[in-house]
Amino acid sequence: MINGPAWSRKLSTEIGRAVIGQDAVVERLLVALLANGHVLLEGMPGLAKTLLIRSLGAAIGVQFERIQFTPDLLPSDVVGTMIFSPKDGAFSTHRGPIFANLVLADEINRAPAKVQSALLEAMQERQVTIGGGSHQLPRPFFVMATQNPIEQEGTYALPEAQTDRFLFKLIVDYPSASEEAAMMQLWGQVTRQPELAPVSSGEELLSLRPQVDAVHVSAGVQAYLLALVRGTRDLASQAENPTGARRLLNFGASPRASLALYQAGKALAWLRGGDYLSPALVQEIFCDALRHRIGLTYEAEAEEMTADKILARVLERTPIPVNA
Repeated sequence: MINGPAWSRKLSTEIGRAVIGQDAVVERLLVALLANGHVLLEGMPGLAKTLLIRSLGAAIGVQFERIQFTPDLLPSDVVGTMIFSPKDGAFSTHRGPIFANLVLADEINRAPAKVQSALLEAMQERQVTIGGGSHQLPRPFFVMATQNPIEQEGTYALPEAQTDRFLFKLIVDYPSASEEAAMMQLWGQVTRQPELAPVSSGEELLSLRPQVDAVHVSAGVQAYLLALVRGTRDLASQAENPTGARRLLNFGASPRASLALYQAGKALAWLRGGDYLSPALVQEIFCDALRHRIGLTYEAEAEEMTADKILARVLERTPIPVNA
């Protein structure tokens, strides 16, 4: 039987042959694979977001497709369309790049709403509609999307209904000096590029999920999860109080946030070799699972508050269960 640390180690080692650093991000991506969730990565250009996802697809040995999102992209460019054959006078289905196990939606916020709506069905239902008929997507199926926070010209803000479908929103930061130096050694020679080999498979991934499901979550930790999520809704429902404190959130996290914490927490516990979910692990993934599910007020943004700072307040105010 494969255990979590061994599975994580073999994948991280193979990905590390192409991507230097980003160990925490790699672990979160593996958690998303186990929890059957999609991931949104945000970071400055040149931080290897695309390379990271491509390397993940190569290491896990699944079918990988990349879609470069642009303002003129059409839904049929993503899901496919019906093709007419003059020879027999019949229509046949041409499947788009969405029919893959791991789909990279590069610069996802550059596509208009009609493309996002087509992607939304695939993310939620694991199926697409072509010519009035429904087509199931392969198993496993994941969308890994990227966006950068500085180039806003020609972009479209993702609707809340779509961002809520992402299990995590991960922030990809600059590498350390030593990691950047190692990166130059690895990628500095144009004639020698690292090639990754599959060390796992989609079938193996699916076979591991029952082990993740078996991770125990006590009643105390379940109550803690709910208290954290509902704490964001309490912030959104608070009116301005007599001390002059402003309301920080327009809306709090949805019930999908509770499910995301529950499922991702169990997957992280399994990856770390545990058989139960602890409050410490919940705290560790709290921001990753909720930073894209809350809406800051204008006043909060004017005070240079961020989603992570507000979520840190929720963590501080929520009592940790004893003996959970």
